[in-house]
Amino acid sequence: MISPRHSRARRKSQPTPRPTPQPGSEQSSEPSPLAGSERLPPILREIESALLRADPELEPLAAALRELADRLGRGRFHLAVLGQLKRGKSTLLNALLGEAVLPSAVVPLTAVPTFVRLGAERRVLVRYDDERPDETRTAGTAEEARTLLERFVAEEANPGNRLGVASVEVDHPAEILEGGVVLIDTPGIGSTYRHNTEVALNFLSECDAALFLVSADPPITEVELDFLREVRRRVPRLFYLLNKVDYLSADEREAAVRFFRRTLGEAGVDQEAPVFPLSARQGLAGRRAEDGALWEASGLAAIEAHLVRFLAHDKTEALCRAVAGRARELAEEGLLRLRLTERSLELPEADLADRLDLLEQKLAEARRQKEIARDLLLGDQRRVVERLEEQAAALREEAVAFLTHAVTRAGSPDRLDTPAAAKALAEAVPGFFERRLGEVSRTFEDRLRELLEPHERRAEALIEGVYRTAAELFDIPYRAGGEDVHLEVEHAPYWVTEKWTSTFHPLPSGLLDPLLPRQMREARRRRRFAEELEALVRRNVENLRWATLQNVQLTVARFARRLDERLDLAVSVTDGALRSVAVRRRERAAEASWQRAAVTAAIGRIEELAERLPPTAPDAAPPRDSPEPLHSPEPLHSPEPPDSPEPPDDPEPQMDPGGPLPGTGG
Repeated sequence: MISPRHSRARRKSQPTPRPTPQPGSEQSSEPSPLAGSERLPPILREIESALLRADPELEPLAAALRELADRLGRGRFHLAVLGQLKRGKSTLLNALLGEAVLPSAVVPLTAVPTFVRLGAERRVLVRYDDERPDETRTAGTAEEARTLLERFVAEEANPGNRLGVASVEVDHPAEILEGGVVLIDTPGIGSTYRHNTEVALNFLSECDAALFLVSADPPITEVELDFLREVRRRVPRLFYLLNKVDYLSADEREAAVRFFRRTLGEAGVDQEAPVFPLSARQGLAGRRAEDGALWEASGLAAIEAHLVRFLAHDKTEALCRAVAGRARELAEEGLLRLRLTERSLELPEADLADRLDLLEQKLAEARRQKEIARDLLLGDQRRVVERLEEQAAALREEAVAFLTHAVTRAGSPDRLDTPAAAKALAEAVPGFFERRLGEVSRTFEDRLRELLEPHERRAEALIEGVYRTAAELFDIPYRAGGEDVHLEVEHAPYWVTEKWTSTFHPLPSGLLDPLLPRQMREARRRRRFAEELEALVRRNVENLRWATLQNVQLTVARFARRLDERLDLAVSVTDGALRSVAVRRRERAAEASWQRAAVTAAIGRIEELAERLPPTAPDAAPPRDSPEPLHSPEPLHSPEPPDSPEPPDDPEPQMDPGGPLPGTGG
């Protein structure tokens, strides 16, 4: 969703005061968040080039190195900004940007998130939730950008999101966005529309951190505390901002912070979390006037330095360490192939043939182990799907009870009010199912991770065994083991609003209904209502079940596909290299000495480049790191569910059990 960085254009009107380091801050000694990501790509390119010059058949390793370089360029730090109406959230965001770009939320906004990212100029990109193409508009001034945004995100201009906007992305040249920071305005948070809040809560777990904004006057409310309890379970890092402190004296400010902390503790939320007092109004004024002293006094300099620059730096450095670890592993796999090539050029042909036969026996065993692993994986997948069906059945019962109670509260106890029932369902259905969607998503993602961990360990041992066996058979060095460094799959937070069915159409009355006694007529109406309600629940539960089922199947299929790719690569690095050398030796025996010298030189160059890669952990020697994990549960954003309320036949996972085994060539 987030595009590559634009150039860092500057405007004279945009102030760029630098935050003063806070007491005890390490700001002055920290490198730029992008420093590691700028140093690594040249090394990756050199390793790639050296591998291909030494052996063109190492293209799969070269392609993986190119993907690592792309991954560094895509690195982003997603920071959600949360706050209820009139807490000053829009002013805070505008202060961080240096000008009033985002609309002031004087009325509730629609459930449309706004992503603000680095760009050379102000530009607004609107994405729709249907097949309509994206719409891009360029704004010359902050006022033009704000006017554009109001058309799509303000409830007054786009009531109920009737325009069908999925998300809005804003390009802006603000300095705070450098280093990959993306600010996210989440209008559903604390909304009077409960289902908007549920959508936002589900979204938060995909962000890196969140700022929660309250104000000194009025103090935090019970509604906000309830919401915070939910947020704490979803957000990896949460920080509190106490706004509007410019109206307070120094003593009053300290008292307000103490009161806020005590309130959080009494509510069981988070008494020890850092609280940053600030004045968003002063900060925006300081930015506009290019007044560094006012910017410092507003408290936003400390927030920018600590919460944004340091956190973004931490994430970028972690990404660089993971990329370096994976690159070192790829270099080691390439070196293994080249060392095997070098060794096979030295061995007598008869000895080489004998060792190749032994290696082939080991590879045949590895293929058998892969098939056993596949069967075990499918068995675990079936058990997860069975658990999903049980949970869907329980959810249907819970939904019927919950919605029946909602309808009962909306009418009289002795008579079913059809219009009131329809209205009650329209209000209750989205919030109920959005909450359950988030709960089911988290439950099954955790279950999938737990399920796949032993399979991943088994797969790693299988791949490692192939490399180790080849190294031992041919008496060559191979660095194995060491600290695990996983390169997580990167995706931008994805805001999803499901189209939950809440339309209620009771069955028409029968011809005899007017002739029946009142009690019997009411009983028939309630029975028809219950049938229609169960059909409505069935449709919505099926939407949720379908999304989760797709997540399970995609994750397992991706794991199996990744295992096949890794084993294919291991076979290519070992058996493929040796057989290629055997063929070349038979065809061009006179060139063996020259080839051995070229391979030896390539090995030395790649070893030198691998030593230049940063360590995978601070103050740690660079071990051979474990590869990219074979699994990562897909976000719970499914393809369109079936139109029919009847559950579809569950497709078998696409794992191609009848395909050729690695190294067999079909």
